[in-house]
Amino acid sequence: MNLIQKYNVAAPRYTSYPTVPYWDTARFTVQDWEHRLQGAFRAANEKDGISLYIHLPFCESLCMYCGCNKHITVNHAVEAPYIRALLKEWQLYLQLFGEKPRIREIHLGGGTPAFFSPGHLAELLDGIYGSAELLPDAVLGFEAHPNNTTPAHLEMLYSLGFRRISLGVQDLDERVQYVINRIQPYETLAAVVHNARAVGFSSIGFDLIYGLPLQTPAGMESTVQQVMQLQPDSISFYSYAHVPWIKGVGQRRFSEADLPADDEKRALYELGKRLFTAHGYTEIGMDHFALPGNALHDAFRKGSLHRNFMGYTAARTSLLLGLGASAISDCWNAYAQNEKNVAAYQQMVNNGALPAVRGHLLDAEDLLLRRHIQALLCRFETSWEPVGIRCIALQESMDRLRELEKDGLVEIRPGRVQVTPEGRPFIRNIGMAFDARLWRKVPEAQLFSTAI
Repeated sequence: MNLIQKYNVAAPRYTSYPTVPYWDTARFTVQDWEHRLQGAFRAANEKDGISLYIHLPFCESLCMYCGCNKHITVNHAVEAPYIRALLKEWQLYLQLFGEKPRIREIHLGGGTPAFFSPGHLAELLDGIYGSAELLPDAVLGFEAHPNNTTPAHLEMLYSLGFRRISLGVQDLDERVQYVINRIQPYETLAAVVHNARAVGFSSIGFDLIYGLPLQTPAGMESTVQQVMQLQPDSISFYSYAHVPWIKGVGQRRFSEADLPADDEKRALYELGKRLFTAHGYTEIGMDHFALPGNALHDAFRKGSLHRNFMGYTAARTSLLLGLGASAISDCWNAYAQNEKNVAAYQQMVNNGALPAVRGHLLDAEDLLLRRHIQALLCRFETSWEPVGIRCIALQESMDRLRELEKDGLVEIRPGRVQVTPEGRPFIRNIGMAFDARLWRKVPEAQLFSTAI
């Protein structure tokens, strides 16, 4: 059995530990969340400030690969009520904090943030800025769909401090674009990149996906070569997560037969990685590549790269506050997720209630294992003091890592585990070695997409 066959198993992406399916929701209460959040806020606000993730769930059409929480509509009358609800939720947290937040980072995610008019986005951001201190080196970014990100959006967001834009490219092959319902010509993408740079955006990232239906090596090479003409500062190169048991109704233009086989999918990844490297990009973490001088690249080199529900970030904070339907907050020792349904979310907030409906309170073992998994995904290594090995969960992790070491994916030394270059494509499997909650209750049904 080759390594692809052996390790292409269902595996989490580890934006959190424990992963969401393993949260102990029965022990979670909003009161416990508020208590832990208040303590975390005081410490974070005094030290590094806090991060904000704002979920803007609306899209005009359905992209058939998407696993995000989204609401498909062409009715833009939904904008104003949702903006008002976001600002009310923000006010609920301000009352809880009792002092002005110092903001280190804001990320607008979706959905499609540019579904909202520039005026409504300005209303949202002005409402947040008016009751917070935006730190001088704050990192502000947003996710962008090339088809509806206008010069007016770019100019308004730049005027409010935004310097990072992440463009959802996915693939530039017209056949692939059709089958995933994401039709966006290269010329449209190039125009947004040109406009963003002309306005002054200093960090432009592209999201690409490998393993999509109908993808071929020739098509992938063509996509990457076109991307290289635009020289994005960073590239997210995600594995397509085929999870029809979660989002099957949207996946109707293709069948299983249209997906690349395991070996073919791995070859697409290796092709993309080789082309990125040839053009000066460095692999900086799971699925991510960046040019020297980019903030993510520099953070990786310094060993300060951070990962949370927003993905990789150079702005490390211990408190991420999620606003909006389905948004997840993380105060390091607790997680809380908002109500997913947009109408129910708005009703809760309008009634004066925090919309957190489920979460997890991390215990000491969770915190230890979280630190190791995050280190592996951000630095490709982790280490511990000799006393740490006394933890049963860590000892069990070491037992699982030895099989990975036999396959050349990691090197184990006293107090340290190092991911080898050959092991980097298997980083999700390596993270799983530390996932005590998963191994104690192996799922009977598939919960996660496959690792490769």
